[in-house]
Amino acid sequence: MELVGRAVDGFGVAIMVVGTLLATVVAAIRLSRRQAGVYRGYRRRVGRSILLGLEFLVAGDIIRTVAVAPTYASVGVLALIVGIRTFLSFSLELEITGRWPWQKPVAGD
Repeated sequence: MELVGRAVDGFGVAIMVVGTLLATVVAAIRLSRRQAGVYRGYRRRVGRSILLGLEFLVAGDIIRTVAVAPTYASVGVLALIVGIRTFLSFSLELEITGRWPWQKPVAGD
């Protein structure tokens, strides 16, 4: 299970790296064409790739902690890690969309 957890972690990191690279390529193309809103679109794409990658990193932590002889210390560390990553996810969601995840989207969004 340790190997599975590490694989899920690696996939999360790969999502963040590939997503950021693709967002950079798209932004460079849009900049070369002098399109409007390049920076905002770039931030959104990078933020989304980070959010998705964080979800996989949390899943990897859960797999490793629960599947490999959980102790109070490891569960405590997991709770702290999940709490920090959840805070980061909420902060990124607010930054990307301008609203909290539990708020309804504005019409035309």
